[in-house]
Amino acid sequence: MDSFEINKIVAAILMVALLIIGIGKVSDVVFHVEKPKTPGYAVEVEQVSNTTDSAAEVAEEKIDISALMAMGDVESGEKIFKKCAACHSIVKGGKNKIGPALYNVVGRKVGGVSDYKYSKALAEYNKAWTFEELNGFLLKPTKWIKGTKMAYAGLRKEKDRASIIKYLNQSSDNPQPLP
Repeated sequence: MDSFEINKIVAAILMVALLIIGIGKVSDVVFHVEKPKTPGYAVEVEQVSNTTDSAAEVAEEKIDISALMAMGDVESGEKIFKKCAACHSIVKGGKNKIGPALYNVVGRKVGGVSDYKYSKALAEYNKAWTFEELNGFLLKPTKWIKGTKMAYAGLRKEKDRASIIKYLNQSSDNPQPLP
């Protein structure tokens, strides 16, 4: 290889390097982005109070469960429950799936299915599935019982929650009287 060939190779490499640098400079001019005065963004932090009220107790005071239950109907609850059916069975004698079987759930102790492995949070939650508890849990499970394995975002609409609760209550050997 003679020196002329080497000069062509070095010139090509330098030309590519200059081209890349030039394109970078031109794109900075064309797509100019002004830097913010203060870098980053503000993170809003919720203040935690030192009171002993749990989220469940606070939510129970805000919700009139009898008015909420008046909004729902069993037929809508059956349709909405199809989202839940991927993880829970609702038939009598139904097997546990990813989540426990929900037949006879209203009035049952939380974590009360003996052949299902609950998260520690649900196993230690010493309450029963009342209408109020179900409403709070279905609104946002991870916020209602911190540490639950249930990875479900929750139901925002009150009517949907009331309908599901009515459907769950109806799917029982001994339905509870509505409030």
